[in-house]
Amino acid sequence: MIFRACLLLAAASAAIHADASRLQDRWKGSVTKDGDVTVISNPGEPVHSSPVLELREDLRIGGPGSDGEPVFNKVRGLVVDDKGDIYALDWGDSLIKVFDASGRYLRTISRPGQGPGELDRPFTISFNRTAGELAVLQISRRISYFRPDGKFLRQTQLREIFALLGRVDSQGNIFVEEAVLDRENPRTETKKLDPNAKPIATLGVSPSSRLGKSNPMRPVGWWLVDDGDNLVYGHPERYEIRVFGAGENREVRRITREYDPVPVTGEEKERWREMAPPEANLEFSDYHSAYRSFFLSDEGHIIVQTWEKAGENLYMNDIFDPDGRFIGRIPLKPGGVEIRRGKYYAVEEDEEGYQVVKRYTVNWNFK
Repeated sequence: MIFRACLLLAAASAAIHADASRLQDRWKGSVTKDGDVTVISNPGEPVHSSPVLELREDLRIGGPGSDGEPVFNKVRGLVVDDKGDIYALDWGDSLIKVFDASGRYLRTISRPGQGPGELDRPFTISFNRTAGELAVLQISRRISYFRPDGKFLRQTQLREIFALLGRVDSQGNIFVEEAVLDRENPRTETKKLDPNAKPIATLGVSPSSRLGKSNPMRPVGWWLVDDGDNLVYGHPERYEIRVFGAGENREVRRITREYDPVPVTGEEKERWREMAPPEANLEFSDYHSAYRSFFLSDEGHIIVQTWEKAGENLYMNDIFDPDGRFIGRIPLKPGGVEIRRGKYYAVEEDEEGYQVVKRYTVNWNFK
């Protein structure tokens, strides 16, 4: 039996290496060096023209017909633990709703307020898998930490930092996106802080709209922290994603892709004018940014949502493998959160405008 198992393992390993070799042969990009940074340059077309990612919905929480805890006000974040339990950060209700892998409601963590263990308009939630802690950034410039069972542990003040996004890594380091209200150079800065909120490094900078003017179509930076504690950062003025090494606090890899910019339509401009207050001074770019946002898989894939429409409320998403190669595309609704343990998680709006947490079974399909 042991011998047979070894044979099967060897065969599987050989198949993986053979697939990797075939992919390398078909990939038309290049790998170069820019100083100490490895640059993976991708062409406009992916390796695979057929879908490499197939999804089958297997869980839905919320939506029409729901009542009680499965009703969401405004979900701003979602994390999943290693058991498959789902933690939905409801910004509208200032609390966390927890569901098991079958979608059954388990508990509510915290309540609205400004006291210890309470949440005040929370922005983002992240999960430190090493410590088994949930970390929640709030508008009141603090991060509150909870155990998955709901027990409040502590809070960390961010002092003078006005953070729009905040996440922690497995070492307890804190990553924040700070709004810098500089009249001459308004911007957001993505910073790494130690567990006590002392600055370690500024890693990414994204320009903001100047005072008195607003461009709804301007490029907006986006970033995530992967399972290896690397910062995956992008400012989509160009199609470029930068990876900052966990222990190095510097850029170690850059992924680029050739692309055709998507024009901003007159209908989009008019919709923004209708939503804006009368005194708003709007200005519009001729083209959308290189991409909208991205999410990650626990295997190292980066899935990038573009502005290219693929149907009613569907956009094309570019899929990059763990080596940064552009391997395929898939149409998805906005709201992708992550792929973990063979499941894709998303926060989507249904046809009636209800917010729904969804889970899909993932099948990678390489031909």
